[in-house]
Parts: sequence; C-alpha cells; structure tokens
Amino acid sequence: MVDFVDAVKQFTEGDEDYDLWILLTRARNLVFRARELELLRYGLTPEQALILCIIHNSEEKLTPARIARLILRKPHTMSAMIERMEEKGLLVKNTDPKRKNMIRIGITEKGKQAYEITSKRGPIHRIMGALSENERDDLRKTLGTIINKSVDELGMGRDNLPSSE
Repeated sequence: MVDFVDAVKQFTEGDEDYDLWILLTRARNLVFRARELELLRYGLTPEQALILCIIHNSEEKLTPARIARLILRKPHTMSAMIERMEEKGLLVKNTDPKRKNMIRIGITEKGKQAYEITSKRGPIHRIMGALSENERDDLRKTLGTIINKSVDELGMGRDNLPSSE
C-alpha cells in the first residue's frame, strides 16, 4: 500500500503547510467518496443527505438562505439543490404565513424515509472509528482552528456566518 503521507512530501518541495493542506484535502476527498458511493445506491448525494439531516433535525422551518449559510454554499447553488430535491419529492417549499415573501423548506414523508436510510453513515463511522477519543478531540480542535482562520482569511465576519433567522 502506498504511504500517502510520505508520497506527498516528494512533490511539495518541503513546504510543510502545503503538505498538510494536500493531506487534509486528500483525507476529505477519500471520506467524501466513500460516503458518495454509499449514497449512490439511493440516488442521493452527500450534500442532499446533509440537507435532509439539517432540515429533519431542525426545530424551526428553515429558509434556503439559512441552509446555504449552514453548509457554506451560495444562495443560488442552494436554490438549485432544493429545486432538485423538491423534484425528487424529498422537500417542499412553503410560504411563511407571517411573511408572505419568505419561503420555508419542509421535509416530505419521502424525505423523512430518505433521511432514515442515509442516517446510518456506515463508511463515515468505520473511517472515523479508527480514531481514539483523544485523537477525535485533537482533530476537532485542530479543524476548528483551521476553520476559524479560513473564515478570517476569507473576510467572513459575523454577518456571513451561520445564524438564526
């Protein structure tokens, strides 16, 4: 088996930061691909499964803009995703009774069934299960640091971060 950690170093000219970025990207891509293959048999994408999870577990009816902020997508991208999920019968768009110009997203019975199927997350549990509790805590802290620094780098102030509506 190829040691991907060592293999990266030969191409990055000793740039430690770039080495780590490539490893992080490869790890993300591989775990994502495992999840993608799991969901493929149900005709769903990892993004759609995440949207179902967010809507299913939210105590409030979410707007497309709120969902977009939660999964760090642009509003027009989210609108297209929601449209495709609505066409599949997974979601429904409802007009907010108090604010007629606001759309709230609801999950259909078919969407709830799809959520139940996708909530097993076998590959994710098998892959992440290789980490000890201490490794999980360390990874969580490290990823939090990377996310926070990325938010700073992108100039994403409090107004651009997920918030309640």
